[in-house]
Amino acid sequence: MDESPGWEAIDAALRGLYGDVTPLHLGTVHKWALGGPDPLDGISVYPRAEPVPHWHFISYGMSELYEKVSDNPDESGWGFEFTFRAAREPDEEKPPMWPASLLQNLGRYVYTSGNWFESGHHINPNGPIQADNEDSEIRGLTFITDPELGAISTPHGRVEFLQVVGLAMEEYEALRQWRPDGLLQALSPHLPLYVTDVNRRSLMSLPDVARAVEEGKARDGSSDGFLYVDRAEWERGAETTTVRMGAVEAAAVVGALQGRLPFGRALILETDSTRLAFHPGDAFAIEEPREGVLDVYVPQDALDDLKAAIRPTAGRTAVPSLPGLTVEIVPTVLKDRYGNETGKVVG
Repeated sequence: MDESPGWEAIDAALRGLYGDVTPLHLGTVHKWALGGPDPLDGISVYPRAEPVPHWHFISYGMSELYEKVSDNPDESGWGFEFTFRAAREPDEEKPPMWPASLLQNLGRYVYTSGNWFESGHHINPNGPIQADNEDSEIRGLTFITDPELGAISTPHGRVEFLQVVGLAMEEYEALRQWRPDGLLQALSPHLPLYVTDVNRRSLMSLPDVARAVEEGKARDGSSDGFLYVDRAEWERGAETTTVRMGAVEAAAVVGALQGRLPFGRALILETDSTRLAFHPGDAFAIEEPREGVLDVYVPQDALDDLKAAIRPTAGRTAVPSLPGLTVEIVPTVLKDRYGNETGKVVG
């Protein structure tokens, strides 16, 4: 009897793509299940020459490799394994190790937070995805179904091969203001198989990409209705309300408001303890349905005034067309990917 049927199912899928090619396998000595620091039991790496030279990384550890533990019969473990495609120099014989660290960090985030990833999700790691490459513009991540591996059925349930794709921050902001699938489709002529090259520049300067994004934003608005922020607070008086947010998030909030409210969709700013929601409305209204939740209804003709009040500089601004509403922007102390303050302040 096979003691690792989930592992064998992944191997079988890879044999279907790579045949008898033997990958470099990066094993974990002290496994997560035994108290180790790395949630992935292993990562296999395959060299590729086509359609562009790259390294194909595939994880083992987000699904149930050995025995069925979860109560969900339809999915194995978290329901996915990570893949990643890192650009490769034509004469490069050994893969870089930083993609393996990236995948371990993403796996650690899932296991410790309980938040999983799906195709279309995205995350800002607050720094270059190659941690020691400060000159890199590639500082955002999104997720798609691996275009070659897709999804498989295993004895423990379905497993999707979820490819991690690195984006320049300009591209990442476009993704948030439009749709992840739309942006990736616009980038695809320039990113075969969505290979991540941490040394490339943003592709938003290319006319076809810029045009597709602007047309898409105007046509579709934004599919991203949630922004997880450090600060979303408010104070209410008898006839006044002050909402408070951080300077570093102001530009993202303005872009998201424009991509949501004119299309009849709400925008929710969420912290660990509060939820501040802006809704399209026929008339201005503010409701506080329960502690920690504030709903602001914004008529279309007041949206420009609201956006103008949300600026990336500290201060208080009344919104003329929303009487009684004031926006307060407070300085934001920037933190690195480890949560440490950098000493830099926005606002």
